[in-house]
Amino acid sequence: MAEPAEDIEPFLATTAEMLIAEGMTSAADLLKTAAIRTGETGYDNWNGGTYTFTVFLEVDPATFAQLGDGRAVLEEQIGVRLKAVVESRSSNWYTVSIVPNVTPRPDWRETKGDLSQVVRRNIIDGLKLDNVAWAGRLEDVEFLERIYDLRKLPSHDSRFEDAAGDIWQHRVNNPEDWSGDWIYGDSRFNLIGGPSDAFLRFLCEVVHPVVRPDRNEVLKLVQQFNDQLRQDGWSLVEQEKIAGRPRYVARALGMTGGRSVSRARSVADALDAGWMQKEIERLENAVERDPALAIGTAKDLVESCCKSILIKRGVAFTSSAGLPDLTKLLAKELKLVPEGVSEQARGSDAVKHILRNLSAITHNLAELRGLYGSGHGRDGQHRGLEPRHARLAVASAVAFIDFVTETHHRRPADVIEPAA
Repeated sequence: MAEPAEDIEPFLATTAEMLIAEGMTSAADLLKTAAIRTGETGYDNWNGGTYTFTVFLEVDPATFAQLGDGRAVLEEQIGVRLKAVVESRSSNWYTVSIVPNVTPRPDWRETKGDLSQVVRRNIIDGLKLDNVAWAGRLEDVEFLERIYDLRKLPSHDSRFEDAAGDIWQHRVNNPEDWSGDWIYGDSRFNLIGGPSDAFLRFLCEVVHPVVRPDRNEVLKLVQQFNDQLRQDGWSLVEQEKIAGRPRYVARALGMTGGRSVSRARSVADALDAGWMQKEIERLENAVERDPALAIGTAKDLVESCCKSILIKRGVAFTSSAGLPDLTKLLAKELKLVPEGVSEQARGSDAVKHILRNLSAITHNLAELRGLYGSGHGRDGQHRGLEPRHARLAVASAVAFIDFVTETHHRRPADVIEPAA
């Protein structure tokens, strides 16, 4: 007769049925969801030799910790019934133990707010694939001295006292000695495994106006960086302008409209509207730092969305068309006008009100921008809006573009956009 430990599943299934029948649903649920591992854990020479087998119920560490003293109760409930099931098939002893599962967690030392190695590698891989010169128009030593004290870092070349001389020798004097991406694997800087703030400072310098004066190149890089960084709750945001060019700093994402901005990016992707991306980037950077700019940008984002959909559906509009004109055209094209809702439809009045309010969002944004936004000069006594107002404007704008974009995809256009 085979030992139950060799195929414990049928015995556990019967045990679960007994637990359920007796109303011990918590024990039954744990038995069903835990990972099962069975092992020989003891031997006694009594009665010709008796082995002890333990059925280990592996749960995630958080669940294990939350069970607390209740683990002993559950182990006893399951163990007593398992013993009754196996005793007719074996003279050996069976016990039950609830344990935390142990799985590889390479990033377990990282704390919340740290940048994962996966995100760092993705950013570095992107720089390599696009052949981006990380030092820009500066020499390597000149760039790195903006972040590190190179004279306190060791040299890998015995002829030089510090990293400054070492790097100069192999990247300036003999530039063919090291490849252009040597920095990513140098243990002195440890960009992959070192402190998060050092890696973020490195990225900020890569897009600094002194390092990279080309505004379009910088915007492209910042967008690529942020696509990765936001996975770990970080973003590069504009701090100030130097000679009309943005200087970026790293900022943890908090209540800065992160979900709204993320949804706006999905909308832009759905419309294949690359021209919306710069507005989304500007909006994301401005919510906390410059609420007035964020409000103005929210209005611009709605305009861009309306134009993109109208163009795709072959609806003409004049170059002077303002936001109210564009939304009116779009509402008519997508049949969003309240009059289009059947009186017989359940909840038609509620739907009408929602549609009216949705259309009013764009008008209110335009008015809000005129009163408080970035489009007009202010006197010295003017008090601007706060970030919470900007987040309201952003969320409203994104609600509108999300709705009209989904409606656009659900309702085929009468006129198909001509092929490029």
